Amino acid sequence: MPTEFRNEPIKDFSNAEDRRKMQQALEYVKSQFDREYPLFIDGQDVKSGRTFKSYNPANKEQVVGTFHKAGVKEVDLAIEAAQRAFQSWRHVDPKERADVLFRAAAKMRERRFELNAWMVYETSKSWTEADGDTAEAIDFMEFYAREMLRYGAKQPLTPIEGENNELVYIPLGMGAVIPPWNFPNAILVGMSSAAIVTGNTVLLKPSSDAPAVGYRYIEIMKEAGLPAGVLNFVPGSGGEIGDYIVTHPKTRFIAFTGSMEVGLRVNELAAKKSEGQIWIKRVVAEMGGKDSIVVDSEADLVDAADGTIASAFGFQGQKCSACSRVIVDEKVYDEFCEMLVERAEKLTVGSTENPDIFMGAVINQSAADNTMHYIDIGHREGKLLIGGKRGDNKGHFIMPTIFKDIAPTARLAQEEIFAPVLAVIKAKDFDDALGIANNTIYGLTGALYSKNKDKIARAKREFHAGNLYFNRKCTGAFVGAHPFGGFNMSGTDSKAGGRDYLLLFLQAKTMSEKIA
Repeated sequence: MPTEFRNEPIKDFSNAEDRRKMQQALEYVKSQFDREYPLFIDGQDVKSGRTFKSYNPANKEQVVGTFHKAGVKEVDLAIEAAQRAFQSWRHVDPKERADVLFRAAAKMRERRFELNAWMVYETSKSWTEADGDTAEAIDFMEFYAREMLRYGAKQPLTPIEGENNELVYIPLGMGAVIPPWNFPNAILVGMSSAAIVTGNTVLLKPSSDAPAVGYRYIEIMKEAGLPAGVLNFVPGSGGEIGDYIVTHPKTRFIAFTGSMEVGLRVNELAAKKSEGQIWIKRVVAEMGGKDSIVVDSEADLVDAADGTIASAFGFQGQKCSACSRVIVDEKVYDEFCEMLVERAEKLTVGSTENPDIFMGAVINQSAADNTMHYIDIGHREGKLLIGGKRGDNKGHFIMPTIFKDIAPTARLAQEEIFAPVLAVIKAKDFDDALGIANNTIYGLTGALYSKNKDKIARAKREFHAGNLYFNRKCTGAFVGAHPFGGFNMSGTDSKAGGRDYLLLFLQAKTMSEKIA
C-alpha cells in the first residue's frame, strides 16, 4: 500500500546544490532549442508536415521549439487510436493504472530541474514559480493514484436481505484535455492524469504557447509504461481543431482550463447532440476570475500588503487565482496604498534565467498589447500609483502596475486582465467591502485580512468564492489541502486536487443479484 499523501516540498534556491542543478538544467534546455517535435498518436511519432513555433516571451526572437500541427486528419487518427485503446484500458485493474501514475511521478522528480527550465524559457516563470508548478504536477499524480485505489475498492452499500449488491465506478470513454499555458505542467498533468487513472483515454491538445512542457509529459508517461493510444498529443490551432474535437460524436468528455469566453463556447458546443452521439457529454471547466483581497481596518497591514503583492504580481499576475483587485477599508486606505507602492518598487522585472528576478514577461505580444489597453483604461478610471509602462523591449515585459481610487463597477474592477495590473478599491466599512467582493460575475478565489474573528466568521458565510483564504494570499492552492475550483463564471467548481475530482471522470454502475 502507498504511504499517506504528502505535498512535494518546493525547492529553496538559496541552497547551493539546487541552484547549481537549476543552472545546469537551463544550459541543457537551451541546447535543445533547435528541436522539431512530432505529434504522438497511438504510441507513434506522427509528422503532419505543418508546423508552428514556440517562443521565449522574455526573448521574443528566441525559438524554444518547432512543433508539428494537428489538423482534422490527425485528430481523426488520434480519436480512432483512443477508441481502440479504451476497449482494453478501461478493464485494467485500478491498481495497475495507479501504478503508472506512481512511476510517472517518480520520473518527474528525476527530471524536475529540466522541467522547471523549460517553463523558465517557454513561459517566463521564475525559478520558484516553475518549481511550484512541477511540484504540483507531481502532487496531482501521487494524489490521484491514491484516490483511484479508493474508488476502485469495495464501495459501502446498505445491505438488503436476499440480495448481493455492488457499486463500481467505471470510466466514461475517450475525452479531450485542453489545458492552458500558464500552468503548463501542473494543470496539463492534473487533468490528463485524472482522466487516465480512471480508465479513460485522452486527446491532449496543449496550448500553442507552451507545448514543449506538454511533450515532456508524453515522454514521461511513455517511460512509465502507459499503453499506446491511451494518451495522444495533438497540438494545433483551436480554430482549426478545437471545435472539431469538442463536437465529435465519439468525444465523451472535455476537461478544459482557460478563459471564460472559450469555456462557455466549449460548454455550448458540447451541449448540442452531434449525429451518431449516444451520450450527454461531460464538461469539466475551470475558467477565469476577478479575485479580491479584502483588507479590513483591523488587519495586520504588513501581512496584508505582502500577501497582496505576492498574489497580484507572482508570475506577472497570470494566474486565474491572482489578486486583481484589493478592497481596502477607508480607515487604512491611504496607509495601505503607500505600503503597496513601497513593495512594488522593489520588484525586479526581467529574464527569469536570472534567479534573482521576481517578474518575467507576459506570455506573448497579444497579452502585452491587451495589458497596455487596460492600463490606458486605468488612467481614465483611477489614479496611477506605480508602473503603467512596458519594460525591456527584448521581451514582453510589463512593469508592475497599481491604480487606486477605482470604482467597484469600473472595467478595471470587473474585467479579467490576466496581467500585472492591480486595482485598489476604497470601501466605507466591512459591510461595503463584502458587497464589493461579491459584485463580479466570477467566484474563484478571495482572501480576507482581519484580526476580528466575527468578521472572519461572517466572510465564511457571505464571501462567495470557491477558494477562500484568511490572513494569507489568495494564490498557492496545494493539492489535497485546498481543492481548487470556483463558482459562477469561474467554472464548474471542479475542485481539482480534492476527493471529489475523480468522480468527474467516472460513472457509477450498480449491480444487484438475487440470492437463491
